[in-house]
Amino acid sequence: MAIFGLELLKKFHRRHDPIENPPAVKCKGCGEIILVKVLEENLGVCQLCGFHSQISARTRLQITLDKDSFVEHDADLASKDILNFDCGGKTYQEKLFDEMKKTGQLSAIIAGEGRLEGRRVAILATDPFFLAGSMDSVVGEKFARLAEFALAERLPLITVSSSGGGARMHEGMYSLMQMAKTAAALARLREAGLPFVSVVTECTMGGVWASWAALGDIILAEPGALVGFTGPRVIKTTINAELPAGFQRSEFLLAHGQVDQIVPRSVLRERLIALLNLLLGDAAAA
Repeated sequence: MAIFGLELLKKFHRRHDPIENPPAVKCKGCGEIILVKVLEENLGVCQLCGFHSQISARTRLQITLDKDSFVEHDADLASKDILNFDCGGKTYQEKLFDEMKKTGQLSAIIAGEGRLEGRRVAILATDPFFLAGSMDSVVGEKFARLAEFALAERLPLITVSSSGGGARMHEGMYSLMQMAKTAAALARLREAGLPFVSVVTECTMGGVWASWAALGDIILAEPGALVGFTGPRVIKTTINAELPAGFQRSEFLLAHGQVDQIVPRSVLRERLIALLNLLLGDAAAA
């Protein structure tokens, strides 16, 4: 499928800058109005209730990795409207253009290599502001390429998922087949004995959770994150029953063994460093 190296999308990407944030937003946790500047200074965490709001993929990588150590891979990959999908009076290609203008990037994933306390790592993050971070052909392809890079370079793989959209319906089976592609890439990493740490955040749903996000050797979750395959409202309607309190939130998943630790954003970097040192030995000593 010819979805890569699209000159039109590249030109569009270069012509537009991300849309600026509003000066204040409403916290989804407590409902209070918070200045965006204050929220950014606190890494996107509400100081009143502790709710961990969504942050962009680039911000995530910036606050996690050593300063100026990130090198992006495959930044020019972009999807194509191969199915001529109708998005309610707008084509899928036009919808992609809108998302590019809004975020200043070509896809819902940023992947590459960086360093954590000097240790080389392969790392990616999905962007919740690009079609809800949903998985399409490019997301799956960039994931698989990064996993192959990690295998070739003998690097640990870290993923940070914020993909409320799951597998993107606009690409049909091309999107769904990425679940198998990413899982197969992770199987090769596991056979080689290379660790994979999966970090799930608000929110990680659908095909992303059902494929790579749930396959981590270690799965970390941010506090209060919604994580699961189908949302609680859909489940409640389907089975016509009341769901347990906190259903599909990080704390519920920890209690039921689906995640290994809940890690606040402020200490995620340090926790990743500690885990990799435990699994692979101290980076400085190595």
